[in-house]
Amino acid sequence: MTPAAATSRRALYRLLAIEIAGPLLIFYGLRAAGVSQWLALLAGAVLPAGRAVHGIVKERRVSGVTLFVLGTMSLTVAMSSVTGEARVLLIRDAWGSAAMALWLLLSVLWAKPALYEARMFMAGDRRAAWESSWERRPAFRRALWVFTAVWGVAFALDIAVRVLMAMTLPIDLVPVLDDVLLAVTLLALVAIQRSWGPRYLRRHGLAMRGAEVYRLDAEERA
Repeated sequence: MTPAAATSRRALYRLLAIEIAGPLLIFYGLRAAGVSQWLALLAGAVLPAGRAVHGIVKERRVSGVTLFVLGTMSLTVAMSSVTGEARVLLIRDAWGSAAMALWLLLSVLWAKPALYEARMFMAGDRRAAWESSWERRPAFRRALWVFTAVWGVAFALDIAVRVLMAMTLPIDLVPVLDDVLLAVTLLALVAIQRSWGPRYLRRHGLAMRGAEVYRLDAEERA
């Protein structure tokens, strides 16, 4: 494994620990200790919020997505503090999906869609191949735009399911189901992408090897 790939993997593990594993451990640990649902949910939100603030301080800039998530999280906490209702805090995960859906769908209108930025998780050679494929293969560009829109719609549907769970299911069950829903959504999207993507490229006489899109010869097309 290259140093760049190892760094990307460590960053992914940190993200999973802070955004998923950490909040779950805090919530269920506090609940086991007899802490109220409202306070346990609030404590579980500290890690993701702290990560967002740390990112702002470290990078000295604020992205629209980060600002949206922090703003809506603050609003959710404020509303929950007034009402004393734990279910309001449960909706905070839906705000994350809302930010993702908004970013994905808006990026379809930009020069490069959100999924193009997958290159940020690639090592040098793979990133160069990805960028070259984007520049040289119109079919690859169209595929990324289509998949970005599909991911955006999927996260928009994810919002509705999260709100429904937050409002109807037992409160202690919802945090883990939120993460299960995220895993199911991501796995479904990846499966669809891996199934449809190669077929779409092949219809245009192309195939993908790693991050490189290349043209099939006559024998490979047969």
